[in-house]
Parts: sequence; C-alpha cells; structure tokens
Amino acid sequence: MEYARWFDLDGDRVLVTSPYDGHTDTLYIDHPMDRIVCMSTSYIGFLQALGCDSVAVGVSGVDFVGNPYVRSHAREVGYDAALDYEAILGLQPDLLMTYAVSSAEPPCFAKLRDLGIPVAVIHEHLESHPLARAEYIKLFGALTGCRGRADSLFASIRDRYEALTMPEGPRKKVLLNIPYADEWYIPGGENYMSRLIEDAGGRVLGAVPGAVQSSVIHVEKAYALAREADVWLNPGWCTTLGQLRSVHPLFDDFPVLRKSVWNNNRSLSPGGGNIFWETGPVSPDRVLDDLVRIFQGEEDADGTMNYFQKLSE
Repeated sequence: MEYARWFDLDGDRVLVTSPYDGHTDTLYIDHPMDRIVCMSTSYIGFLQALGCDSVAVGVSGVDFVGNPYVRSHAREVGYDAALDYEAILGLQPDLLMTYAVSSAEPPCFAKLRDLGIPVAVIHEHLESHPLARAEYIKLFGALTGCRGRADSLFASIRDRYEALTMPEGPRKKVLLNIPYADEWYIPGGENYMSRLIEDAGGRVLGAVPGAVQSSVIHVEKAYALAREADVWLNPGWCTTLGQLRSVHPLFDDFPVLRKSVWNNNRSLSPGGGNIFWETGPVSPDRVLDDLVRIFQGEEDADGTMNYFQKLSE
C-alpha cells in the first residue's frame, strides 16, 4: 500500500495488522463477496464508491445510514454485545466486517465464528493519514472483485488530494471541537483531522506536535486559544451560533465566534447520522476541497460545499 499501514493485499489474501499488538490476521478471498454485514457506516461509503451498494446486506445502526438504497434494503443487526445473531444468520453473509478498540477481542466475534460467520476486523478508523483511510477502497475492491476499479478510483482521489494540498507557509489558526462531558478534546498534530487541516492550509491550536492521540484542555485554555483563532471548526452538534452559545456561557466571549465558524454536519441521514463519517473517509479530496475554500475565506454562497456549513444566527 502507498499510505495505509494496517492492511496489505497479496494475491487472494488480505493481511490485516493490529495497531494494538502487531498481530497479523489473514483473510482468504476465493470468490467475490456479494453479501457483507457492515458494522461501520464508513464501509458503506467504500462500497458506494465502487458501485457495490447492494453488497451491504446488514448494518449496525441502519437508521444512521445516509445511503438511501442501503437504508431501505439492509437489515439492522444490532450493536457490539447486543448483536442480533438470528438476523445475521438469516442474511447468510459472506463476511461480517467490523473494528476493534483494543487488542482484546470481544466475545461476540468468537461466537459469530462458532456460528459459521466469517469475521474480518479492520483498522481503517485508526489510520492517521487521510489518503491511508481512502486506500481501504482497495481492500473493498479485492473483496468484491473490483480491484481494478478500486485502484483507479484511489489514484484519482490521491492525485486530486495532492493537487489541492497547500504548500508550506502561513497557516490559519483553527479552534477545533467543543467540550464533551466537561472535557475538551484536541487531536494530536499527526491525527487524521489535524492532517486534513494542515494540508488545507490550517493549524489546529493546542495540538500536541507529533502525537496522534487527543489531549484534553479546559474551557479556560480554549478561551485563550479562541482569542487567536481565525476559524472554529466542528463545534459538536451545533448548526447555529445560538445553539453554540447555549453550550457554555463563556462562548459568547470567544472572538472567533464573530469571525468564521463551520461544522462538518451539512448532510445528515433521516436518523441523524453524519454523512461526513460515511463517505468522508473514502473522499478526503472532497473534504480537503471544503477546508481549502473555508481557509481562503469563501462563504459558500452557491451552496457547493461537500460536508461543511457555516454557522449563522
């Protein structure tokens, strides 16, 4: 792979390496798969890009899916420890694709295998480079018999992303996120979102250089960062400045509130799922295009932003 760290392809084998303990699992592909259960909406985004929407026959959180075909045709299979094993068995899937949050495998994975359901644990969500996440289209291409199409699509995404990447020079100062349970998370300098912002011509204030993991700051620290910020991005669930002010009384004193505030929730599914997390991983070029335009002061008067909307009163 050019960018992806946690998987590789070798003929009819998919090699998946765990970021947690370095262990490598091998998945053998002896035929194109046309029935896959997806435990993350980002997997649907990859299948959609390949024109293989119908392959997603089961989904965890189907109401949060933006893809209309999948939302109306795929079956809900439950979540984590509350999986609907009967529903999954009834679907007769070629594969259940899921993710892990530690090196310890949940008991449900072993139970699925005991029931004869192949399980593939992938780590797309832990890739820190935007093009590394996009490169997982090659994995989905291999699974569905569309390897050539996947290679071509990735090359187009990569070339457009690299063409949009801003050269070294002054950066817009970016305040990111809002508090969650009184803790304000700021991604590290090598984090996926930080890399997107850097490549678009911005810099995340408070990001720890060289780190991937997020760090926590207090609202008082965020207030200091807000005084120098040029742009505020991704303020949680908010879609208006009034909603943002309601989150914390100190926000009304943030100077950046009167400059430029944008959120990546322009498009939501009927159930409230954010399409940014469904199709953004396979389309970092479209995300980057939005961010470049934001940092260059565009107002999106023509409504052509892909994922971001500017907050107003």
